[in-house]
Parts: sequence; structure tokens; C-alpha cells
Amino acid sequence: MDNYKIMSFTEAVKGNTYPGRGIIAGLTPDGSKAVAAYFIMGRSENSRNRIFTVRDGAVFTEPFDISKLKDPSLIIYAAVRTVGNHLIVTNGDQTDTVALALLDGGSFYRALETRCFEPDAPNFTPRISADLEFGDNAGFRYRMSILKSADPDGTACNRYGYDYEPVAGLGHFIHTYQCDGNPLPTFAGEPERIAIPGSIDEFAEEIWNALDEDNKISLYVRYTDLSSGREESRMYNKHQK
Repeated sequence: MDNYKIMSFTEAVKGNTYPGRGIIAGLTPDGSKAVAAYFIMGRSENSRNRIFTVRDGAVFTEPFDISKLKDPSLIIYAAVRTVGNHLIVTNGDQTDTVALALLDGGSFYRALETRCFEPDAPNFTPRISADLEFGDNAGFRYRMSILKSADPDGTACNRYGYDYEPVAGLGHFIHTYQCDGNPLPTFAGEPERIAIPGSIDEFAEEIWNALDEDNKISLYVRYTDLSSGREESRMYNKHQK
């Protein structure tokens, strides 16, 4: 087995109709831009009734048709927030848990020690999170985390963390589920190594086109220039207001 194999995003999800929610973090091939991406998918009407919106620099999930919203507790949240020199990306309201901890002088991992997987038996959807931390001299590093059930009954939570020094052209991809199923099988193993294109449009198009047409809902991609701090983003919504 090649532990250093790098796949394209298309290869990583080929034949997988339901990786669920996914986070990607990495660095462009020329080493000049930090990359973050987040997508959501859905099978139920409630999950599919969503869009991404941007308010005050943060990315939120919102209902597309408010009259069809049933239970907002696990599907409506801030997915992307900037706190100081940190960019936080998660698949739930743990975004705010991490943001508040950082504002109080805490850390990404310590904040997530207070959380666990989602209470949506029998799936027990993992909470996945990323923290891109920007430093001096046009540098950055990123961390990823997954909180998942230790057994089929949700009796305990296992917490896994991954700390990366960026490598040009390399990204890491973590998602909530291995594939479709009933119950949904939890993501296993380390975040997958994927190739990061230099063009934000190329990468955003690749992700959006590779996701299953029936189940994909929304995508957000951000490239941050490490020298200037300039941010460039792309957002896709299956439903549009």
C-alpha cells in the first residue's frame, strides 16, 4: 500500500454516492495559497432543503424553503468562521464551540473535548472539524478532527486529531460517512490525501461535478493568499434563492 499516494478529488469519491459532509484543507502547488472547502449532502427532504449563505464573512447553512423546515437542530449552523488568525470549518454547531474557545485563549482540540458525535441514532453522525491557523512570514498550518461513536450503540465517543504542516499541492479530505447505507457507516482511517489545483475555479468545479447529482446540496471553497491575506471564494447551491 502506498501511504503517500495522492488522488484527485474525483478519484477519492468515485462510485461513492454518499460521503455525507466533507472538509478539505491544503496548499496550492505553488505554495502561495491556503485552501479550505466544505460541502454538504442530504438524503431526507429536511436535509436537502438547505443552502449556504454568507453573512459578515461567515458561512451558514439556511433553509431554502422555511415552510418545509422540520428539525433545525443538526442541520442549521455556522459552517465557516474566522477568529483572529484562525479559519474554522466544521459540520455543525461545534464551529461556535471552537470559535468561543479561541476567543477565550483556548485551543481547537481542547474545545472539541467538550463535544461528541451527533445524537442522531442509529447513524451517530461524526463531527468533523478543521482549523487553518495563519502565522507570520506568509505561513500557516492546519488541523483536523473527527469525533465519532466508539460502538453501534453510541455509548462512548472516540476523538481523533490530525496536525499538518502544509505541503505544496497536497490537501487532506475528511468526511462523515464511508458511503451510503442504513445505518450510515462512519468514516474510518486517516483523512485522505488529495491533489489541490492552483485554480480555485478548477477545484470548485471538480468537487461540485464529482459529487453525486441526487445527493449534493451545497459547496463552499476559499483560497487565501498567504502573502497578502486576500481571500477568494466560490459557493454553489443546488437550490438558489
